[in-house]
Amino acid sequence: MTRRSEWPEPPPEGAGGPAPDARTRPGGRRAVGGRPAHGPPAGGPPADPVERARSVCLTLLTGTPRTRRQLADALRRREIPEEAIAEVLDCFEEVGLIDDAVFAEAWVESRHHGRGLARRALARELRTRGVASSVIEEAVSRLEPEDEEETARALVARRLPATRGLPTPKRMRRLVGMLARKGYPEGLALRVVREALEREGQAVDEDAWDVPE
Repeated sequence: MTRRSEWPEPPPEGAGGPAPDARTRPGGRRAVGGRPAHGPPAGGPPADPVERARSVCLTLLTGTPRTRRQLADALRRREIPEEAIAEVLDCFEEVGLIDDAVFAEAWVESRHHGRGLARRALARELRTRGVASSVIEEAVSRLEPEDEEETARALVARRLPATRGLPTPKRMRRLVGMLARKGYPEGLALRVVREALEREGQAVDEDAWDVPE
């Protein structure tokens, strides 16, 4: 196993030249992370599958956090052997270049405030990126129910003017459907929409909202 101190940080975005930890050995051979390079001349892809995997991961991680599963999938598409994939990803996890818990926490924060997604939709997105269920549960639990409801109200307030002039049941269907697509539970969506319409002075028949158009 490569020693932790020998694994590099990702290169700055747009940086050229060799990887930051490349060292020249006598005879012009380069060694990265304690491994001599046995591949083609400088500028070509490394022949060693571990070095190839490291190079790909460093490139993918430059400016864009990714999960372990995302990186593993990218390496498999490049036909890198599973043994090399596991070795590189294990080492990257050891030094903190891959951290699914940090990724999930940042994803929840960004997607909730940026797109208004609720816990259910956030959990679905994280699952598709290969994050473990326990990690997802911990990340979405940081989103308080009060925060979720406040965001739902803001989404409805922003969309409400575009529905004016439509029959009340149709307005309800559109607004509740919008919240459902963002992962909000039906009960919360109905309550938030009903209250928004009632503030406009509209009488709301809760049994009429789901009548087909």
